Amino acid sequence: MQTLVPVADRGALPPKSPIPAAAAQATVFICANSSRGGVAPASSVRERPALPEVQWPFSVHEIVVPCAGKIQPEHVLKAFEAGASLVCVITCAEDNCHYIEGSPRAARRVEYIRSLLDEVGLGRERLLLFRLPGSAKEDMAVGCGTAHGQDARATDEAAAKLKAIAEELAGKLRGLGASPLRRNSRPA
Repeated sequence: MQTLVPVADRGALPPKSPIPAAAAQATVFICANSSRGGVAPASSVRERPALPEVQWPFSVHEIVVPCAGKIQPEHVLKAFEAGASLVCVITCAEDNCHYIEGSPRAARRVEYIRSLLDEVGLGRERLLLFRLPGSAKEDMAVGCGTAHGQDARATDEAAAKLKAIAEELAGKLRGLGASPLRRNSRPA
């Protein structure tokens, strides 16, 4: 199983634990390329993706992944096991994925995991999938010299969509309540 590293502080190195011990109400896996504007590709030094800050109205464990298609069922199930009441996967638009098949693969895995959640009685509604514009086309245009770096309008649009996602997640959390796994978990 590959290890996904959470982003605790965007400027510092992330901690080693992939999922915190039942601290967050929700875990959000977000594709690093889904919500940023286009950037010129660099062959020698690649900067860490700069994602818009999201003011979550509840406690969230945000995990930035290079591609949402890399998320395995074990990662999502581990988040629920750690006490998350809700798990969200945010991908690129299907036609604007850097890894071409990443977004459709993530959607298929989310649907598979939802069936597992129904089977174990947790409920498929606790796993959500959202799509943001992505940046593959923009990165290609910047690399070819036909566009000029990050478009502030695109970044603002992604930030507005992330805010709408945060509000929808907050409403979903209020409706669902705490995870049954959270209530039954014991402190280590």
